[in-house]
Amino acid sequence: MKIVLAVLLAALPAAGVAAATADAWPARPVRIVTPFPAGSTVDVVLRLIQPHVSERLRQPVVIDNRAGASGAIGVDVVQRATPDGYTMLLGTASTHSLAKALNPKLSYDPQRDFAPVGLIGNVPYAMAVYPGVPAKNLHELIQLARSKPGEIRYTSVGNASLAHLAGELLSILANVKLTHVPYKSSAASVIDVVGGRVELWIGSTAPALPHMRAGRVRALATTGATRLPALADVPTVKEFGFPDYEVALWMAIFAPAGTPKPIVDRANRELVMVLRKPDVQEGLIAQGVTPQPSTPGELATHISAEIAKWSRIIKTAGIKTE
Repeated sequence: MKIVLAVLLAALPAAGVAAATADAWPARPVRIVTPFPAGSTVDVVLRLIQPHVSERLRQPVVIDNRAGASGAIGVDVVQRATPDGYTMLLGTASTHSLAKALNPKLSYDPQRDFAPVGLIGNVPYAMAVYPGVPAKNLHELIQLARSKPGEIRYTSVGNASLAHLAGELLSILANVKLTHVPYKSSAASVIDVVGGRVELWIGSTAPALPHMRAGRVRALATTGATRLPALADVPTVKEFGFPDYEVALWMAIFAPAGTPKPIVDRANRELVMVLRKPDVQEGLIAQGVTPQPSTPGELATHISAEIAKWSRIIKTAGIKTE
């Protein structure tokens, strides 16, 4: 009994410190590093929720764009930051699942070096074709691709990008041969699809949506778990008989590993409250983002599943980053 009492008494100060830490945080501005440039989809989403998070925390939230090296520069900044809750990261599927699946020698470990705070949401992609392509739906496109192996070309924003992998996953599940054509931006790629220089466009909906509405490209499918509100009449790839097909660029908040759990939990609670606000949800949906609040544990589980999934696909497709 004396031993048990001693252990309990020893634990009381630690519990008191943890509670005090959470109650005191934040006492100054919080910086959120985004490893992507201003104006990118990720940056726009962060700026949409920024004032709401700041209001909840009663402290300024400062956005720090650190683009470059496929996100590694910004990620490295947060990895090396003091784990006190004052520097956090907006990470994505690219930085926290694809990067590890593609590069076993990555300079950081997405799971070991970061404390998951919570998901913000995900951006499913759309598949659209040049109107001259004789395919009115995804089934017809697949049949066309089978009759002309390698002749259907699809766009992405770069080799080993999520859009590239979305095309490879379709090729694997549908047993067809598609030809990947990488671009430096979605804007450039959609222009070539509109002009008929490439047959199939794969990417986030925003750059192509005006062209879809004007009939300059034809939407065939979306890549998420459910239909997009902006394209409610366009079926998902799943609906075409591919239950294992799901691709979306998810976004989430992370803290450096070692950040006190009470701070992580408080940050998660405030983020979830913001994401549940109707005006925030409307703003995210308008950007093609499906809100997806989560717990830290759910985010950790999601990352593990994503790394395993993309590792299999990358190996099967023989994708290299060189």
